[in-house]
Order: sequence, then C-alpha cells, then structure tokens
Amino acid sequence: MLFIIYLMLLMTFINPRDIRKILLIKLKGIGDVVLSTIVFDNLRETFPDAAIDFLTEPPSLPLLEPLPFINQVILFRKKEPASALKLIWEVMKQRYDLVIDMYSNPRTALVTYLSGARYRAGFPYRGRAYSYNLQGPIERGSMHAALLHLELLKYIGIPADKKKLYFGLTDKDIDFARNFFFSIFAPEDKVIAISPSGGWDSKKCEADKFVEFALHIRQAFKVKFLLVWGPGDKEDAETISRGLGVDAVLSPNSTIREMGALMKNCIAVIANDSGPMHIGAALGVPVLSIHGPTIPQFQGPFGDKNMFVRFDELDCIGCNLLNCPKKHECFRGLTRERMLELFNQLLVNYNIILPINEKRRDIF
Repeated sequence: MLFIIYLMLLMTFINPRDIRKILLIKLKGIGDVVLSTIVFDNLRETFPDAAIDFLTEPPSLPLLEPLPFINQVILFRKKEPASALKLIWEVMKQRYDLVIDMYSNPRTALVTYLSGARYRAGFPYRGRAYSYNLQGPIERGSMHAALLHLELLKYIGIPADKKKLYFGLTDKDIDFARNFFFSIFAPEDKVIAISPSGGWDSKKCEADKFVEFALHIRQAFKVKFLLVWGPGDKEDAETISRGLGVDAVLSPNSTIREMGALMKNCIAVIANDSGPMHIGAALGVPVLSIHGPTIPQFQGPFGDKNMFVRFDELDCIGCNLLNCPKKHECFRGLTRERMLELFNQLLVNYNIILPINEKRRDIF
C-alpha cells in the first residue's frame, strides 16, 4: 500500500491551463500514421486553445497537410546527414508544453526527453521509460493499434472517447477523382476499389487470387472494379485488371491523396493489410481486408462495420514473418466462397444494396 502511495506521489498530472503547444510524434508507415489520427478529436476537446504540431516522416506529409487543425508538420528526414541532431534542435526551439510520443522507439524517446517539454508522454518500453514523466501501458498486441493510441491518452489522464480517424483531402484531390469517375463510369455504376498494395511481400495476396475473388463477386452482383495502385503495385494492378476484363479499370497515376479521393467514390474497398486499407477506413468507405501473416483484430481496418477475411484454420496463420517460408498458403488457401460470404456481410453492415446478377442467382 505504501508503495502504491509512493508511486502516486511521483506521478505527473497535466494541468490543461499549462498546455498551449502540443507535439505529436508518429513515424513509420502511412497506415500507422492514419491510425494515430484517432487522438485528434480527444486532444482538441481537452485543449481547445492549444496548437498541435505533428512529427512524422515525409511519406505521411500529404495526409496531414490538409487537416486544418494541425498547426505544422515537422519532418524527420532520416537519410539526411546529422538528421537526428537537426530534429532535436528543431523540436527544442519550438518550446512545447506537451509532447506525446506515439511511436516510442529509442530515437523518438530521445527527442521527447530533450524537447524541454514540461509534460512528456510515451510508452515505457525497455530502455525508453526515462524519457517520459507520463507513461502509457507497456503491453502491446492486446488491442487494435488505433485503440492503443487512445489507451495512451487515458493513462495520462486525457479523456479518450472519440474514435474518428482522419485523412486529409483537398478540393483539388476531390475534383481529380470526380473528373476521372465521370469520364469512365456511368452515374449508376457500383464500383469496388481493389488495392493489391502491401508493405512487405508476405502481406500481399497474389494477383490471380484477387482475380478469382473479384470474378466471384461479379458473378453475384452487377458491379465494376477500379484498380488503385502506388509505387511497386502497378504490375499487379494491371494483371488484375486484365483478368477482370471490360468491367475493370486501372486508375491513373495518382498521388496518395488522389488515390484516397478515388476510393471515396467507390462503394467498397478490397485490400491487403496496407496503407490504402487504413485510408479507406479513415475516409468512411466500407473495407474488406485480406490477411495472412498479420492479425486483423490488431491491424485490420478500424471500425466495427468493416470486415476481414483470413484462413484461420492454417496452423501458421498470423506468423508476422516478412517472407513466407511456405507457399503463401494463407492466401492460396482462401476460397472464393468465403470471400463472397464476408463481402455480403460487409454490405449488410453498411446497409448497401447491390443489383443482383440475375444469371447467377444460384451463387447464393
């Protein structure tokens, strides 16, 4: 009991009146940064007069830049000479009142520690707890990655009941997508976006399996497909487009924001565990994700209505390996029937009614 009282005396509590300037830190991939945006509404409600800055890496700049409630985005350019020293100096100059390190690796922990902020929050992973006088939970892998950000807020005394994700779009992005859709699709067309993207090879379902799944969905419903792609994905997107024929269109070369705007015009997104999967969820588009080595309960599309499909019976499912030592059975073993079943459930969850393909009523 005395030990608990001692710990409570050591704890730091945030006085909202002290907070005029906040720095949020989240490095890594675009999808990870999208999930971290769940903290915005909670912080804005608790600290309505505070300026919020965001420290991240260059690929995530486009999704944060259009958000009006972000004061500035600070970029960590790790390939530049003396990048860490430059970053530390930049952060120190800003004189933040509160730094929330949602990444908490050794580098960001050091940046947080040297920031000079009165309040420094992060996850107390091994060798990093020294940086934070406000600490989140140490355990990982017990909840969805988006909710882990909210858990950090709760641990440091910030109410965290709002669960909205953000992905910034400009009017120019929206016009780009509209102009493309009006030139390719009819107003009555029901278009499903397919994204073959994946951060590592073992997360990417093969192109021919995407074709198999999409053909089965098309046999059931009168739909068309838009193949969205980014760097390194065009070959797979072209393969899928060819396999689906006249009802599939390859998206034009586009920025990450333009890709998001294109997906927002679709009735649903089918994607691997990837940045586009999280972007679709953040934009409110129904998402069906395909998972192999990753665990969808922790890393899948955020939102109770979104769905995922996985070959759960496989003994190595959820291995989290970057390279598959087997034959990619986690994707190869998925059946088109299971895919259609989960797609149907997605439609039910979002109350979407699609025209039935009368020639193939037997598929149900």
